[in-house]
Amino acid sequence: MCSLEKVLGDARTLLERLKEHDTAAETLIEQSSVLSQKIHSMKEVGNSLPDKYTEESTEYQELSRHKPHNRGKTLCLSLEEHQYALELIMGRYRKQMLQLMMEKKELDTKPVLSLHRDHAKEVQSQLERICEMGQVMRQAVQMDEQRYCSVKQRLAQLQIENKELRGLLSISNSSVRPQREETNPAESPKKQEP
Repeated sequence: MCSLEKVLGDARTLLERLKEHDTAAETLIEQSSVLSQKIHSMKEVGNSLPDKYTEESTEYQELSRHKPHNRGKTLCLSLEEHQYALELIMGRYRKQMLQLMMEKKELDTKPVLSLHRDHAKEVQSQLERICEMGQVMRQAVQMDEQRYCSVKQRLAQLQIENKELRGLLSISNSSVRPQREETNPAESPKKQEP
């Protein structure tokens, strides 16, 4: 952790230096644009001045050109060096973070994997129970259907027997009545009188 904090501190320091270099570069750019404007105005004035002053202005122009360019080159080189150093630091930081994460993952994955296995076993056992219940329900449905069919058959059979018995009863009633009337003719008028 101490080296990680050190790396982060170095990265912050480099970042601050880069910001300073950026502001210095912007200042140089502004100064060079001001100098360029002055040179341009001097050229205009120099056209009206004798050749002596023109030579001096060309010397100033050459100096002003070389000076900002040299400074710009050194700034660019130092910026590249800082960027390279920052990339190295960030590369090391990423590598350390990756190692830490991998070590942490190894520690963290063991309980998760055991929980996952337990959950998978529980789901598997519940699935087996559901399959068993489905099998029992299928058997119950088959038994109900068989019982329903047998009850329906028995009911149809009983209805047929009932019809036959009613037919026999009506036949026996119709044959018994004339015989009763023949055997008890005296009783039947008495019943009719009251």
